[in-house]
Amino acid sequence: MAAQNNAPLPEGLEIAGYRIVKKIASGGFSIVYLAYDSDGNAVAIKEYLPSALALRPPGELVPVVSRPNLPVFRIGLKCFFEEGRALARIVHPNVVRVVNFFRAHETVYMVMAYESGHTLQEHIARAAARDGRPGENFVRQVFNGVCSGLREVHANKLLHLDLKPANIYLRTDGSPLLLDFGAARQTINSDAPMLAPMYTPGFAAPELYAKGMALGPWTDIYSIGAAMFACMTCSTPQPADARRLEDKVAAQLAALDGRYSRELVEMVRACLEPDPLARPQSVFALQKVLQAVPAAPAPPLAEAGKPSGWRGLVGRVKGLGLPKART
Repeated sequence: MAAQNNAPLPEGLEIAGYRIVKKIASGGFSIVYLAYDSDGNAVAIKEYLPSALALRPPGELVPVVSRPNLPVFRIGLKCFFEEGRALARIVHPNVVRVVNFFRAHETVYMVMAYESGHTLQEHIARAAARDGRPGENFVRQVFNGVCSGLREVHANKLLHLDLKPANIYLRTDGSPLLLDFGAARQTINSDAPMLAPMYTPGFAAPELYAKGMALGPWTDIYSIGAAMFACMTCSTPQPADARRLEDKVAAQLAALDGRYSRELVEMVRACLEPDPLARPQSVFALQKVLQAVPAAPAPPLAEAGKPSGWRGLVGRVKGLGLPKART
């Protein structure tokens, strides 16, 4: 994602009944602030401010949008607002809670419940610094929660489209929270092909690279696999476009055999299939594997007499069936 070079709102600013405390995150699409509401409750406020379209110098509150960029800016603004309205209908422990949204300074703000904790990306970095990797139980528990939240998102006819460790927040009790949905970003890309892509290489499914390809739950499922891969290897997956030239993912996954259970490694492999039809087609299918009691780390999948591949795995997990692929 492109860097956010715009000046943040000043600390102490009062806006729509909230007092800005400080900037806590930023990217090419938005700036996120810690703020307090009128009752003294902490909230996170996300400001729509795509750096490729708008410029806000220090000391100013209203961003400047050039006339050529204005139509695309307004499309993204509308999508951001609609996304906020849609997320506000979702009440789930694993999905960020949107409590309000408002317009000010000629842009839109999304107000979310503030949670203490850190991102999965930070957790992975700490594990790598200790020359270790998150254990199997941690991976299963975190991503079972991620899948639970994502099922609710999909049930509400939404896609995440930017699922990655930086957008998975771990509360102090270890439970995960889905952050920073990318639906508005994707709309900007489709309406303004001259802009640099704003998906995250390594975590974006191949269909996000090509204009006009169908997106669906299978697109987020690829990103779940990529986020799990990052957790288990402490490295970013190979970008989908580079895999077409020389796919290194299979060898990296093979190296995990013996470190993680066969079922977990094979599920990640299935999620990362370049062909959308070859992936699991529902998050429910992933949860069935994640909730099953893991077997001990096993020899390589090529062991004689054992079924291999995702469908072989399905046969070994009682009651798990793959939903039919879409036609």
